[in-house]
Amino acid sequence: MRNYKNIIRLTLSLGIVSWLALLATDLLMLFGDVNNVRSGVPVELRIALLEIFFIALFFYYKFITGRAEKVNFIDLLWRVFATGLIATMVSLTILLFFRLLGNSRLTENVFLISFFYLVFYGLVTAFLTSTLMVWQQLILYQKSKRLITLWSIFEYTLLISVLLSFVPLNLNGLVYNAVLTVLFVLGLVLSINLKWVAYLDFRQKWKSIMMMLAIAFFLAYFFIDLNGYTEIYGQILPFEMQGNLYISALFAFTFIYTLFSLLVILFNLPTSSVFEQKIEEVINFQRLSQSTQAGYKAEQVYDILLESSVKAVFADAAWVEVNDGSKQLLLTKNVAAEKVPALKQQLKEEYHQYDIIRSLPSRLARINRSQKRKRHKMLELPAYRSVLWFPLVVKNINIGTLVILKELADSYNKEMVGIIHTFVSQACISIENFQLLSETLENERYKEELKIANRVQRSLLPKKTISNEAFDIVAFSEAADQVGGDYYDIYQINEHKFIIIIGDVSGKGTSAAFHMSQMKGVFHSLAQLDLSPDKFLSYANSALSRCLEKTSFITASFFVVDTHEHTIEFARAGHCPTLVYNAQKHQAKFLESKGLGLGIVRNASFDSYIEVSKETYESHDVVVLYTDGITEAVNPANEQFGYERLRVLIEESADNEPQVIQQEIIRNLYEFCQQKILNDDYTVLIIKFK
Repeated sequence: MRNYKNIIRLTLSLGIVSWLALLATDLLMLFGDVNNVRSGVPVELRIALLEIFFIALFFYYKFITGRAEKVNFIDLLWRVFATGLIATMVSLTILLFFRLLGNSRLTENVFLISFFYLVFYGLVTAFLTSTLMVWQQLILYQKSKRLITLWSIFEYTLLISVLLSFVPLNLNGLVYNAVLTVLFVLGLVLSINLKWVAYLDFRQKWKSIMMMLAIAFFLAYFFIDLNGYTEIYGQILPFEMQGNLYISALFAFTFIYTLFSLLVILFNLPTSSVFEQKIEEVINFQRLSQSTQAGYKAEQVYDILLESSVKAVFADAAWVEVNDGSKQLLLTKNVAAEKVPALKQQLKEEYHQYDIIRSLPSRLARINRSQKRKRHKMLELPAYRSVLWFPLVVKNINIGTLVILKELADSYNKEMVGIIHTFVSQACISIENFQLLSETLENERYKEELKIANRVQRSLLPKKTISNEAFDIVAFSEAADQVGGDYYDIYQINEHKFIIIIGDVSGKGTSAAFHMSQMKGVFHSLAQLDLSPDKFLSYANSALSRCLEKTSFITASFFVVDTHEHTIEFARAGHCPTLVYNAQKHQAKFLESKGLGLGIVRNASFDSYIEVSKETYESHDVVVLYTDGITEAVNPANEQFGYERLRVLIEESADNEPQVIQQEIIRNLYEFCQQKILNDDYTVLIIKFK
């Protein structure tokens, strides 16, 4: 850190000294030209001082800008705006000074003109350099190896252009044009990296638009002003902007990225609420999951389902009707309860399928297509043209219906239907778990009901493993009781990017199973956002903190596997260290990084406990994910199975197929414990790369 600060001081001092020396050199040479005497100062000295000034500013701003991950995007844009504003105010002050002088001879004084030109030139260079470094941080947000390589080439080419700035070359010469072409092409390629825009909310996007417009104005104003100096005072200026490849490249690149950013933010402005809506959907999903906690009533579950569904699809009206034999319930939203029977009758007449459709959600799409013309027909009481209805199925019994109405025709899309289906499914699981818990406390059918819960929970885990051209994955999970708190899942983002998670809820039994289902909801809701490991764990902690009991938490490990880059990016939330086998070295090691369980710290400080790591893999490498039920399993002598036994076991069996490796782990575990019933849930997931 001390060396870091010393470098900043050194580059700043070098920049100031080189500019002052450049000013003195220029004025001395100008004095010799005016008085027709030899100044004794070589032209090469002025060129060298200017190049030193450029390089000093380049590295000064490179070091002080910092990393975008630690700075708010708006703060980064504000830095650029503030620097440009200062330079503009100085320029306007100079202009006002000359206006106040009027026709005075001072306005034609070559020393005064040269002095002010160098001041303005230095400020513009500082503005362009600081803007370049801020744009670097925005471009490299969520960086990749390819992106870093492109930026490095761009930077090196820029530094080369500094050395070529005042070398006597024809303006249209081969070297000048070649370097300028490379910079222009690289600048265009880099300018399309605008991932940071997606993380701005509506207000931040408006602020960004205002500042980007101001930055674009500054760039245009400085460009015009420097050209104005050249046109009016070109004969007495020490150097011109048009002949400086470095400054021209900075102007071009910063303006292109500013323009691209402005256009992308403008085009994304109408959809800026999508990300916030996704987060709200996650929270609503958690509210449904939370309803399974003790003290909640079934009516509250239906009320949350109704409210969440209306908000998710911006419905005009909706109702939930429940009739499970023991009680009848009707909850409405924006429609009077006395109008529901008339609407039900009209739906039967219009669609002829109201009662039949409630048997299977999958029939919804078929009915909608077959009744497309009738959906467009105006309905009365009131005029609803788009209708969705979902059955509420608990324990394979249809206990009710959710009906959602909108006034406009064709108002629902596939994503909306999927969201509501997820809400309905979770509500049904919550009701089922609620009934299961109640019945368990009231009668002696505890084991039978837990078997039902076990089937529900197993349905939340992947039903089949993944096998593709890049890797094979097999998994095995067993609960100590009928239900447990271990969880794993796999989600494919695109053809070469996969995300994998494994988690373990504190405790075991029904409470852990409930929290496990909540974790699945969080994972599937956040997985489609394609977040980085630290962002995923941060959002997951925020969502789970709203529904977990104060004494409960969840440990997890989150992985992003990129089969194109052959990388594994991961973060750990207090979970067991991952075991990785290197096929070339025939060695296995544990990957450890800091992390805290989800729900332990329930505020923004949780982010400081997340550490993201990245590893590369090669063919035949093996990754083993597991829960602490494996390593903490004990034998009759109360000795734990432990990490070392697991590591040695993997090194001995890593050459086998994943299914064989998994079977070897389980076999050795049972032999070590000398029993078929373990004290804790245990889960193991084997990934072998091809």
